[in-house]
Amino acid sequence: MGLLLGFLMASQIIFGSPVHYNIELAGNFAEPRPNHFHGGIDIKTGQVEGKALYSIGDGYVSQITIGLFGFGNALYIHHPEGYTSVYCHLKCFSSRIISQLRKHQYIQQQSVGTFRFSPGELPVAKGDFVAFSGNTGSSQAPHLHLEVHDNLTWSMHDPLMFIGQEVKDGMPPQAHGFMANPIEGEGVFGGSSAKQVFGFGRHDLQTRFTAWGKVGFGIWANDYMEATYNNYGIRRIELYVDNHLFFCSDASQIPVEDNLQVNYWGDYQHYLRSHVWYMRSWLLPGVSLPIFETNGQRGVVDFKEERDYHVMYLLSDFRGNQSRYTFTVHATPTRIPSIRKPVKPLRQLRWDKYNNYQLPGMQLKLPCHILAEHVVLEPTVNRGRFSLSYRLKSGSYPLLSFAHIMLRATSPVKDPSKLYVVSQWGSERYMGGVVQTVKNKNGKPEIWVTGKLRELGATYTLAYDDEAPRVGPVGTPGIGGVITMGMTDNQSGLKSFAGYVDGKFVSFDEVPKSPWVRCVLTETPIRKTGKLHHLRFMAVDNRDNKRIYETDFSY
Repeated sequence: MGLLLGFLMASQIIFGSPVHYNIELAGNFAEPRPNHFHGGIDIKTGQVEGKALYSIGDGYVSQITIGLFGFGNALYIHHPEGYTSVYCHLKCFSSRIISQLRKHQYIQQQSVGTFRFSPGELPVAKGDFVAFSGNTGSSQAPHLHLEVHDNLTWSMHDPLMFIGQEVKDGMPPQAHGFMANPIEGEGVFGGSSAKQVFGFGRHDLQTRFTAWGKVGFGIWANDYMEATYNNYGIRRIELYVDNHLFFCSDASQIPVEDNLQVNYWGDYQHYLRSHVWYMRSWLLPGVSLPIFETNGQRGVVDFKEERDYHVMYLLSDFRGNQSRYTFTVHATPTRIPSIRKPVKPLRQLRWDKYNNYQLPGMQLKLPCHILAEHVVLEPTVNRGRFSLSYRLKSGSYPLLSFAHIMLRATSPVKDPSKLYVVSQWGSERYMGGVVQTVKNKNGKPEIWVTGKLRELGATYTLAYDDEAPRVGPVGTPGIGGVITMGMTDNQSGLKSFAGYVDGKFVSFDEVPKSPWVRCVLTETPIRKTGKLHHLRFMAVDNRDNKRIYETDFSY
């Protein structure tokens, strides 16, 4: 009811365009991505930076985030209608906003971070110029990523509910194939208990499929728009069997905390192999997105009567363009293979229980409802430099939120506080490190390190970092009124940096897609005197190793 009410309220609010040209989308709302839904829309900027951006409604700037990753430079505008619009990957802000941002940066003595503003500081009107588009943070190409959030719940809303009138779309979604997924031990499809995929060569398939027992279906489909070659996610998917609704998804708004459920609404394992998302029209036990409506059997179809079942998919986009795809399944009594039981039941994790799983030197704590279904672990343990290394499952298996893993150090180190947990999955990733000394059952002290875990298929082990980041100037400081600094850390990763001139804090901004940050001296309290000034630049990594670079320069 809450989602429906929110949708009805949002659909009555009209905001303006954030750009002064025809909008073309590179990505739409709720597109499935590994580990998250696309939380907004990506508006093309002609593959260049520096397009002027405008507030979509009246309100005030409530927050600015400056980061080297994620959204990069992002602007948050609070609207009295109950929503906040978020403009991401920005190159820079309007001069009025920059001026106020600098005040906060100097008050907080930090260049990167979150800066909040009171309602009276930066009021904006609908259509006011607020920023230039860019390519900062984790952006892969210049564009504007625009999000809209509910002020009370912070749920993500499809921005096209507010600015859809600015987007041309007369093309219906298209389905490319469907997946049949017999429920293990309870059903077969085409005489097999294996998962199978079939193409939609036409809207009404003439193939006569067979099934018996319980089967879940999924669909591979995309939406399209005029004048672009991009494909998009589907706003609404409905599955009917004999004209009865079995499953419906309406991706108009999604709670932020449910982002990771995308891996189990979509068939993540199939995506890893093919880079194609089949979105399930049935729900695994631990999946509970509020955007779903099912038939009471979580969308599963029970082929229990020997007859034809008429299956139809109805796909809709935000504009109401629709397409239908149909096929027939004849239910034929067929032997259903029995369910395979795990060889060692103690290795099974239950989705509906708290799980505390232990191996020598390792403890895994999983809260209830962090799994989409019961999981059988396949642990492998190997030697590591500072601890044993552990992989708990072959292949990828992401959790629905972060859990905690504790590892025991096996090698003496000079400074235990420099130990941390690392995950190895293609590349190494810092997963935190809370270090504690505990006594074992024999009364001997042991060092244990707690880190985060989100992927059961990754390898987890301890690493050690007592080496400070590398820091140095790029070019000669002060030339052209600019100081550019480079910094890297190849172990635990950079945590923070700060620069000072003549003992006064000065703000450094990211140079996109580089390990550099830059200070424009005319935007600082430092005045040009033609004399020597003293620069002190400090970088700190995630294990609190600190490097300080100092030099004198003329300005």
